[in-house]
Amino acid sequence: MDLIRSDGGSLLRKTVACLSAMTLGTAMLLTSTASAQGREERGEGEVARAGNGPGPAANGPGPGCNIIPPLASIGTKVDISQFPPPDSLTNPDLAGPVQLLKSGKFDIPIEQLTGINVPAGNPRGTINAGDAARTATRRADGTFLFDSGLVDFRPNREVVAGSQEKPFPPSVAQPGSVGDEDYSPLVLVDGIIYDAPVVAAAVDDAFINFPNGNPNYGLVHDQVIAIDPANRTVTLSLINGYSFGKPVFYISTESSDPTVSAIEGNTFAPRLRRIETGVDDISRSAVERIFIATNGETKGGCQNPQRQGLGAALLDGHRPNNTFGGIPTTATDYSPVWDANVYEWTEEAIEKGYRGLLTEEFRILKLARDGYITGPNGAPYGSFGPVIVCGVAARLN
Repeated sequence: MDLIRSDGGSLLRKTVACLSAMTLGTAMLLTSTASAQGREERGEGEVARAGNGPGPAANGPGPGCNIIPPLASIGTKVDISQFPPPDSLTNPDLAGPVQLLKSGKFDIPIEQLTGINVPAGNPRGTINAGDAARTATRRADGTFLFDSGLVDFRPNREVVAGSQEKPFPPSVAQPGSVGDEDYSPLVLVDGIIYDAPVVAAAVDDAFINFPNGNPNYGLVHDQVIAIDPANRTVTLSLINGYSFGKPVFYISTESSDPTVSAIEGNTFAPRLRRIETGVDDISRSAVERIFIATNGETKGGCQNPQRQGLGAALLDGHRPNNTFGGIPTTATDYSPVWDANVYEWTEEAIEKGYRGLLTEEFRILKLARDGYITGPNGAPYGSFGPVIVCGVAARLN
């Protein structure tokens, strides 16, 4: 589980929810051919995306959606087999591929992520976790029990791009699951705040028994690929992004805004609005920043190596290639609760050809300082308000 940076109980009152003890395992990467998303054209060139489930996952087609690092042997005269292992495998303090989520295990070694060719249409990478119940009161058997709070998984997720020319903000945004006013994935137990999202309804195991996939999304989180009550495991979709120029995989489970949750395919949890944003790394902060473009490059979709942003995601259905601040092994200020810093490229930047893929926090902050990106609609750059709960699972190089 992830622990939230906090000074004890000042972040949230006792976090509450109600669910039989179900573990959270993570995560599974699926290609676009496995998507449960629907797609249809509407009037005025608007693109509708309706349906439940995670949709396309991390290893999308083309350089604009695939963040798997290249082989280190590119441009040399020798085969990759002659290269030594990444430095992080011999010294974890050094840079290189590393599995960050320790409650599960990838089904392929993380150190091989850059050395395996993935045929189109094939899934790659799963993590399944053991018995790690999500609750608010620790019981004698080691599991936790929520006191109150529920998640309704019954809504059908629907997102409609504003238009082809300006897809963000969407004209329709309905999240696929909604928590009540008491629900939060952040759970205070014995003085520690855990990131413990609810991924299935409080029903008998038989109703959520989908160990081989194709779950009932009226009963489980939209990012669930498979769920196995007998073994207390669940498989979730991984999402691609960047942190300080390094590709990362993460999971997305909740946000404090319904539009964000509709786009992300996660649970809308209004209680998360109690978290203070715009404070980044100060001592009382529970958040780290995530940087999200509204109007990054969209032409060519996944075939465009500069593709990034909510506009691209709304038009082609793949992930927006968001950029994180600090993550484990690159910073000490990591939190799985992310403060959405939403930015917009200015017309001047676009006209001068400056718009492109941004993968590093201080590059983004420099562009904001120099006036080439702003907040949405020209607003001052900074926190947009929503928070998103995203546990980082792996760093790829």
